[in-house]
Amino acid sequence: MDDGVMIDLEVNGEPVRWGGDGAQPLLWALRDDLRLTGSKYGCGVGQCGACTVHVNERAVRACTVRMDALRGARVRTIEGLAQGERLHPVQQAWIDEDVAQCGYCQAGQIMAAVALLARRPDPVDADLDAITNLCRCGTQVRIRRAIRLAAERMSAAAGRRP
Repeated sequence: MDDGVMIDLEVNGEPVRWGGDGAQPLLWALRDDLRLTGSKYGCGVGQCGACTVHVNERAVRACTVRMDALRGARVRTIEGLAQGERLHPVQQAWIDEDVAQCGYCQAGQIMAAVALLARRPDPVDADLDAITNLCRCGTQVRIRRAIRLAAERMSAAAGRRP
């Protein structure tokens, strides 16, 4: 039985000292302990992607990452994506393309898209296909349009040709 651990990490740019059961999934530490509720519980086994966050700049399923694996890690959630009042280009594209229907999976979708665009600024269809987050509302066509729109805007802002 784990009597508890203390873990220092960074969440949305702020230092956090977290204490508890090291086997606890990151998702529950974010939602219950840190009150960052943008990441959602969907399946609990890493399949649906509703809980997607970034750990050290990589998109991960927070329901499958143990807290004791996060010593010194940098975690970013949907709450840490915008810069003050300025939305991240992916968030703005989501609004512009009217992506959200029920909205439940959207934080995870956005975080997966941001991670993709960090790796592939000009994604091709195969890159978009590799995002395995699920949307039961069927907004995949709008999700793909929003990712392409964000990529175009980000390329233009960086002075790259799309």
